[in-house]
This record gives sequence, structure tokens and C-alpha cells, in this order.
Amino acid sequence: MSNEIKNNAWLKYSGAEREKIFDFCEGYKNYLSVGKTERECIHEAIRLAEEKGYRNLADIIKNNEEIKAEDKVYANNKDKTLALYLIGNDSIENGMRIIGSHVDSPRIDLKQNPLYEDGNLALMDTHYYGGVKKYQWVTLPLALHGVVVKKDGTKINVVIGEDDNDPVLGISDLLVHLSGEQLQKKANEVIAGEDLNVLVGNIPLEGKEKDAVKENILVLLKDKYDFEEEDFISAEFEVVPAGKARDLGLDKSMVMGYGQDDRICAYTSLMALLEVDSVEKTSVILLVDKEEVGSIGATGMQSRFFENSVAEVMDRMGEYSELKLKRALQNSLMLSADVTAAYDPNYPGACEKKNTAYFAKGLVFSKYTGARGKSGCNDANPEFIAWLRKIMDKNNVSYQTAELGKVDQGGGGTIAYILAQYNMEVIDCGVALQNMHAPWEVSSKVDIFETKNGYKAFLVEE
Repeated sequence: MSNEIKNNAWLKYSGAEREKIFDFCEGYKNYLSVGKTERECIHEAIRLAEEKGYRNLADIIKNNEEIKAEDKVYANNKDKTLALYLIGNDSIENGMRIIGSHVDSPRIDLKQNPLYEDGNLALMDTHYYGGVKKYQWVTLPLALHGVVVKKDGTKINVVIGEDDNDPVLGISDLLVHLSGEQLQKKANEVIAGEDLNVLVGNIPLEGKEKDAVKENILVLLKDKYDFEEEDFISAEFEVVPAGKARDLGLDKSMVMGYGQDDRICAYTSLMALLEVDSVEKTSVILLVDKEEVGSIGATGMQSRFFENSVAEVMDRMGEYSELKLKRALQNSLMLSADVTAAYDPNYPGACEKKNTAYFAKGLVFSKYTGARGKSGCNDANPEFIAWLRKIMDKNNVSYQTAELGKVDQGGGGTIAYILAQYNMEVIDCGVALQNMHAPWEVSSKVDIFETKNGYKAFLVEE
């Protein structure tokens, strides 16, 4: 590969080949637009997988069916975590090829008792989720996505703010004319967490004297979705930017959309798997929850869900024992598929140019993540990296290596260290983004395409 092409992967493609990139990214934009919560991402992934012949592991277990080579199965954990398996010709005991990403993204959540009235306005109390710059979330059109579960078990899906005929929600900011005191504050103090209150209404309910605007909102929710104020207690609502993912740039070379950290790796890994029907090593795609808050809880990577689902698959194949399960995990190779920071000419001082990621240079490998003195990192072995270099070059995949910013600047982590606890080989590997963790993140289409191709090579090559 020439140095010119290494510096810009777009130069590999022209004409019909370039159109393949744009076509692939149309599917990606749709995935971002319909999947703005973990549940929505998992439901869409299941839909796409079932179209390719994947079956629910729970049904296979219930029917006491066997699993064999080339079978396609998935395990769904509470609609927030998904494991997909393409069974290989080799024994699972000899190891799997695993790509793990997360489908949770920084956002704003409603509190359990959110709705109140103040100054003839109805508002909802919130709690931000993950690492956000709070000031970025004000004065934006916002949408409400969630699920309400009533006491009788009825489950109600709610989406407000995405249809062209829907209203949007919003969070106010202080007008600049009165902001003398506010503008003296540090950026992390300009907007307080308790001030991220979502504005939802202004019309009072006729005949009501107390909290009439709030009462009118409750009537509207009851009429359209059939739930009461008390049902907020057993609901899960996320406040996210309203609107679809869009092309960015006069040349339409980039994607601007909410939640690209880390749904960009979720989608590319899923598509890589769905393009394959036969593999030597069992291929596994993990889509997990709670990465942005430490990968904890029943749906985070630190739960036993993945380990347990591998055990269930091995059992259906007649291969399970505790020792064989341990061997299967230890002998596996894993890509911790998560994003990194792309070089931004507006903020060059945040990175070290020789060791940062750039748009249009392809898939990014990060030997280590963590912060400052490699705190909290997984540090990939050079033997594993050398093998990855070989298969990427063999498949003409553009790739680069990077760190997340200057050493003392900060940093971040992924799920890599959790899978590394099984003693498998793990490396961080994903797509470079601008505006990471902001309401609207930016990626390069050619990097998205190269990443899908790189993930596919990882799954199929020996």
C-alpha cells in the first residue's frame, strides 16, 4: 500500500467502489436513527440477525435442540445486551473470535418522579448518564425515548420528538444579556446537573387550579400512551437529541449523528458477522450495556451473561464442562471495539500528532487505553498485534495506531480489561470520532467501511 493511500483511504476507492462506501453508510445512518437507546439498538440488531437466519438461544434450549457447525444463534439479556454466535468448524474449546462493543451512550435520563410545575411551565427532572459536557445539552431539540411497565406487566414503548409531526422537548439556558455571572464560571459549572430540567408544557388543564399545566401533560400522556403518573416509577426514559443521523460535509464524506460512541462499532461488527456464513473459529459479536458508567450491573460486561451464554452454547453442542469453558475463553482472541478521538485541527494541543488517529486513515488499533500512567488499561501483546497487522495487510484493510490524547491530558477505557481477565488476547480497536460524547458526533464514512472490513477479516482469517 502506497504512503499516499496510507494517509488517505479514500484514494483506494473510485466510481462504483466508492459508492459501496456510501451505500453501506446509509444502513449505518438508519441504525443510528432508529437505535437511540440500548433497547432500540438491541431490537434492531435482532431484527437484522433474524433476517440472516439467527435463532434465539432460549428457544433452542426450550426445544432441547442441538447446535452444530454453521448454526447461527443469539442470546438476549434483558433487551440491553446481545451475544451472537456463528458456530465454527473447530471446537469452541480451542477458542473463539470475539468482537465486543457497547450500545449505551451518554445521555440524560428522567428521574423516577420527574414531572413538576413551576412558573406556569411543566418540566421534568433529569439525571445525566455517562461523561457529558452539561452545557452542550441546552437549547437543543430533544426527544424522549423509553418504556413504561405497568403493574399488570403491560409494556408501553414511548417515542416523542422523532416524527416530523411530533413536538420536541428542550432544556433552557440563561440569555446572554443576563449571563454576566454565569459566564465567569468554569465550563463544568456553567450548567448544574440539577438545572438540566426538560421543558414539556405550558397549557393548563381547564377546571384545575393547582398544577394545571402538569395535569394537562398527564392527560396527554394518558390519552396517547395509557399510563398514569405513578407509572413513571417503573419506567425507563432517556432524553436524547431529536432528529436523524445526517451526512456532513459538502462532499457527504462524513456522518453526524447521536450515539456513535459506540454504536458505530456495534453496527460495523454486526454487519461483518452477517456477511459471513461459515468460519473455522466460532465468531461472537457482543453488544453490551453500561460501558459509559463502568460496565457494571446485570447488563454490563462485568456480569456473567457472556460466560453463561457460552456455557449454554457448548452444552447444546455436547461439549460443556467447566474446564472446557475456561479453555474456550482463555484460547479466544478479542477485539474491544470502541471509538477513539480523531485529530481535530481546532484543538491540536490535545494530542501528540505521531500517535493520534486521523479521519480517512482507517481502522484504529490502540495498544493501550487508560489514563495518564496507563491507569485502568489493557495493554495488548505485540505477538497479537503482529498477527493482526498480517491479516489486515492480507485483506487490504487500511488501519492506523493511536492513543487517546496526550499522556497527561486525560484518557478513557473500554471493556478490554474485563475480557482480558479470562487470559485471552485483547486489543482496543475501533473508529476515530470528532465531538465524542457530544450530542452530535462525527465520523468519516471511509473509516466506517474499513472498520467493517477489518472486523470481517478478523473473524474469518486463520
